[in-house]
Amino acid sequence: MKVMIVDDSKSMRMIVKRTLKQAGFDNMEFEEADDGTDALAKMDDYMPHLVLCDWNMPQMDGIDLLKALRAAGNEVKFGFVTTESTTEMREQAKNAGAQFLVAKPFTAETFEKALRPVIG
Repeated sequence: MKVMIVDDSKSMRMIVKRTLKQAGFDNMEFEEADDGTDALAKMDDYMPHLVLCDWNMPQMDGIDLLKALRAAGNEVKFGFVTTESTTEMREQAKNAGAQFLVAKPFTAETFEKALRPVIG
């Protein structure tokens, strides 16, 4: 399974990858992007099955990336991994087409619980 991790923090991208492996998702290969603009530029070439994205980033934030993908007809599975997880943000993410929102700090169990229903 091809996964794109979008976060402006390189260390957070590494933590997400490590935590996914700890959660038992060993069959994943990864592409990384610094923000929504970078992710959009890489999307057509990489064609991920899943995008794990931070909400707050420079250039283009996560919700704008999700909206741009959906407007272009891209139905890739999409989840947020973010420090903020208000009810309003969760509702906005769901309405824009996100399958889940994982709040930081997270655990392997958090990822396992969020991803299993989405990717099987």
